[in-house]
Amino acid sequence: MTADDKSILKSILEHISGMDYIKPEDLPNIDLYMDQVTTFMEDQLASTKRHDDDKILTKTMINNYAKNNLLPPPVKKKYSKEHVVVMIFIYYFKTILSIKDIETILTPITEKYFDTDSAVDVASIYEEVCDTAKSQIQNLKDEVREAYETSQNTFKDMEGLSDSDREYLQLFSLISSLSFDVYAKKALIERIIDELPEPVHKKK
Repeated sequence: MTADDKSILKSILEHISGMDYIKPEDLPNIDLYMDQVTTFMEDQLASTKRHDDDKILTKTMINNYAKNNLLPPPVKKKYSKEHVVVMIFIYYFKTILSIKDIETILTPITEKYFDTDSAVDVASIYEEVCDTAKSQIQNLKDEVREAYETSQNTFKDMEGLSDSDREYLQLFSLISSLSFDVYAKKALIERIIDELPEPVHKKK
């Protein structure tokens, strides 16, 4: 591995280490109006945007989530901490799952644990999930490092390639490897969801 290779790998791993999320202790402890919710999400998740003009959450999105039974209705036009948590889950799930799949996995959570006096509520579920996800960062870095090193061994013996062409094809190999990993995990998630019962919404 050359100095440039090491620099690229270091940059990738630093990006993984710097992946941000809304920490449980940063969730609002007061109810928010819709404009305050969108501002909160925009401020907290700005670092996750790919482009500066990308929108984290809009009023239209929130209304659509409610219309599609993903989000319980607000109380007197205000959204609680638990509403915010549900929207955070939706934000991450929607990058790989359909609205129907998100409804299937979130409905049992919102029907049983939303706005309850139980020791287990939506906020405590989020905290537990965050702790679990945080512990996976090192595993992810190890997987990416292995995929990167494997990609550096591809196209080495292929004749007729310039150094720049070989470098690009090795990068393409890495992207393909990571893409297949995402594809396989997405297929597995969908298989698990297909085994779940159809969501049943209680009448409010």
